[in-house]
Amino acid sequence: MVTCTRRIEWDAMHRIPLHESKCRAFHGHRYAAEITCSAEALDTLGRVVDFGVIKDRVGGWVDQHWDHTAILLEGDPEAGPVAEANERLGRPVYWMDVHPTAENIVAELAAVAQRLLEDAGIRVERVRLWETPNGSAEWLPRSLNRL
Repeated sequence: MVTCTRRIEWDAMHRIPLHESKCRAFHGHRYAAEITCSAEALDTLGRVVDFGVIKDRVGGWVDQHWDHTAILLEGDPEAGPVAEANERLGRPVYWMDVHPTAENIVAELAAVAQRLLEDAGIRVERVRLWETPNGSAEWLPRSLNRL
C-alpha cells in the first residue's frame, strides 16, 4: 500500500479540568497533526491525493474551528469568561463532549478528516497529533487497534 501524509499546524488553548497537575489551568499549544491517507489506486498522476486537497479540506476545517481559539470540555465550570471573550472576538470556543486531551483531540480530528475526504475516495489511515515537541497521540483505524 502507498500512503501520503500531510502536516497541518495550528495554535489553540485548552485545559483538562480534572487534571492532577498544571494542565488543569488554561494554556496553549502549537499543535501539529500528520494525516496519513490511502486510496484504492493511485490517480493518473501517480498520487494518493494531491496534498493540497488535504490542506484545503482538513486544514480549512482546522483553521475555521480550532486555530487561535479554545478547545474545551462542554460544561467546564471555568470556561464561561473564555467562551464569552472568544465569541466577542470572533473566535468561538470548540466544545468537546470529552476532555480535550491529545488522545481525544486526535480522535476528533481523524473522524473529521475521514468525513471531509471520503467523497474523494480517500481513506484516513493514521493521524498523529503533536501537542508538544516531545509528546504526541496517535489514531489508527479500529481494525489496527488490536490490544
